[in-house]
Amino acid sequence: MAIRFDGKVVIVTGAGGGLGRQHALEFARRGAKVVVNDLGGSVDGTGGNSAAAEAVVAEIKAAGGEAIANGASVTDDAGVAHLVKQTMDTWGRIDVLIANAGILRDKSFSKMEIKDFEAVMAVHVMGTVKPVKAIWEIMKTQKYGRIVVTTSSTGLYGNFGQTNYGAAKLGLVGFMNTLKLEGQKDNIKVNAISPVAATRMTESLFPPEALKVFAPEYVTPGVVFLASEDAPTGVVLTAGAGTFSKAEIIESAGVYLGKDGVDADEVAANWGKIADMTGAKAYFQGGEQTGKFLERLAGK
Repeated sequence: MAIRFDGKVVIVTGAGGGLGRQHALEFARRGAKVVVNDLGGSVDGTGGNSAAAEAVVAEIKAAGGEAIANGASVTDDAGVAHLVKQTMDTWGRIDVLIANAGILRDKSFSKMEIKDFEAVMAVHVMGTVKPVKAIWEIMKTQKYGRIVVTTSSTGLYGNFGQTNYGAAKLGLVGFMNTLKLEGQKDNIKVNAISPVAATRMTESLFPPEALKVFAPEYVTPGVVFLASEDAPTGVVLTAGAGTFSKAEIIESAGVYLGKDGVDADEVAANWGKIADMTGAKAYFQGGEQTGKFLERLAGK
């Protein structure tokens, strides 16, 4: 059965172009009422106008869909409050938030200024946290919500020249991991998409022949699935060029080195066993790791 969003309201941040635009168009095609949020700034986050968001709204309406434009910065408290008020005044509910807005300020760490680190953290981390916070109680009251944050292979694995971006993107996985627990009782599911796509932010990284292969259209189906009624929760879904995979943080079984004191030499001597990933596990919450430590203590 086709995934549909009839009667549902979807907010997509950073939806004026690239991935966000594609997400917004697809949700509208599947029956959603869509809020197209975009500051309309440059790749580094400076400047702004509402033309990009309005163009996407016009596209959706031309195809017979319903959409409104919003030009708020996701880092601005008053702007985020207006985004939520505008949505509620127009349609009275918020079912899905796709937190997609982002900027880049790439430089090697030695050359990067702290202001460039702070700017990227502000947009990616707080620019996700603030909209989520603003809609959280609405979703709890509705007993329904789907949130998709945007992480990156840079956060999961690293990429030269992107310490700021990597820190922000893995931070969002940590944010998701706790929200998935807090949202469970109210049917709020929280997931992360890790896209590889040729957009305005990344086009300089791709050779020309790869631009079509890595089109945003190949990421959006994963986002739509993560925002659907039957979505999982707490998942990092990687997507690019038609390939989808699940990423996890996993932990080795580890080695018990004794309760009467351990020294660094013992850790070094046992490093091969400690780092052996045979039978490694992914945990759904932090307490499961503590449980493993207690089991080792009990000789299990």
